[in-house]
Amino acid sequence: MSNSVDHPPHYTAGKIEVIEVLEDWVQHAPDARVGSLQWQCLKYLSRMWLKKDPLEDAMKCRWYLNRLINTLATEPYKNDCRD
Repeated sequence: MSNSVDHPPHYTAGKIEVIEVLEDWVQHAPDARVGSLQWQCLKYLSRMWLKKDPLEDAMKCRWYLNRLINTLATEPYKNDCRD
C-alpha cells in the first residue's frame, strides 16, 4: 500500500506514530463510544499543525469534545468515580 494509506506524513511527523499514542491513551475508556470520541479529539489535536487549516482541525476537535462532554454528563457516566 502507498505511504499515504499506511503511514500518512501528518500521522508520522513526530517520534511516535499517532495511532500508537491513540491506542494507548484510549484503552481505559469505559466503552467504545466514549473511547472513540476521545480518540477523535486526540487525533485532530495531534496533527493540526501539519494540516492546511489548523483552525479547522481545532474546530473538529471541539465538536468531538463537546459530544464527549455531553455524553459523560449523562447516565451512566456521570456517576463513574474511578480512583
